[in-house]
Amino acid sequence: MSTPVHALAHSPLTPAAVAEFLALPQQPQSADDFDAVDAALRARGWSWEHECLTDSYRTGFGHPLCTEGGTPFGDPEARMFLVFGQLYPLDPDDEECANMPWLSDLVDDWGRFPGWHVQRPATVRACADVLAQAADAVTARLGTTPERTITSDAAVVTGPPMPHRIWRTATHAVIVGPHADNGPYGYLTHLQLAASPLGLTAELPPSDDAEGLESWIETHVDC
Repeated sequence: MSTPVHALAHSPLTPAAVAEFLALPQQPQSADDFDAVDAALRARGWSWEHECLTDSYRTGFGHPLCTEGGTPFGDPEARMFLVFGQLYPLDPDDEECANMPWLSDLVDDWGRFPGWHVQRPATVRACADVLAQAADAVTARLGTTPERTITSDAAVVTGPPMPHRIWRTATHAVIVGPHADNGPYGYLTHLQLAASPLGLTAELPPSDDAEGLESWIETHVDC
């Protein structure tokens, strides 16, 4: 777990940020037009996010949030993703990935926002620690430890395996773990909190079914 990564930007996830995020599907739904969504964002102290993630929002806690719906409020059928970390992993088998300093500059873009910090170089252990801290915040909010924890590279384009932790509420799968940054730069990896409707797939596989758990995770976090 000590393999270095080129750079890691992160902003701690708190129980209050988790509570706000998980309550979004039950909030009053704003009309799906710019002015109505903009008014709802401003009322919460949120803003539009254009620099780090396209078609997303920045919460009052400083985390980028994206959703499948036209509004982040009041849509229980939409998957939602809250990003609290961004890393540029070192892939020793990929010289191209190792020689793109502009990717490191993009991680710096994340670190310029209030509450965000950049480590360079970082380690896989540091990334795992960020995930563990976020998991503690979810546990504090939900009052229960994860139902499943699996270390894998599910939903990641490049980089080392890291832990995914899974909870379920009455309506949603809640997952803390790494996820591919599906933006224009590809090689970067989000550390994120995801909430997805449980109806997307079958019952949660058992702990010893690694392949089934990876498929379950990918179904709930891949757009």
